[in-house]
Amino acid sequence: MIKRIYVGNLPFSATEQEVRDMFEAHGPVESVDIISDRETGRPRGFGFVQMDDSAAGDAIAALDGTSMGGRSLRVNEARPRRERGGGGGGGGRGRGNRY
Repeated sequence: MIKRIYVGNLPFSATEQEVRDMFEAHGPVESVDIISDRETGRPRGFGFVQMDDSAAGDAIAALDGTSMGGRSLRVNEARPRRERGGGGGGGGRGRGNRY
């Protein structure tokens, strides 16, 4: 079974290959996804790694709190994504007649 791992406090210069290499020392990595801001395309400082359940526990224990690029990583099992309400729109409320 595949487990999804949250990796936080990544340096903004971190690449998917660097993260993959770090985790592969603990077992085969299924995928690496570094999250970027939708508007700017800049990395947001966190990502997710997917790997086999047994290797994931070893990787979490070994890598949580380790340093990468001068930053202390937060590594733990990813929680399921929360359902978010439908956003968007704006509706034009609150503008009033200013002129």
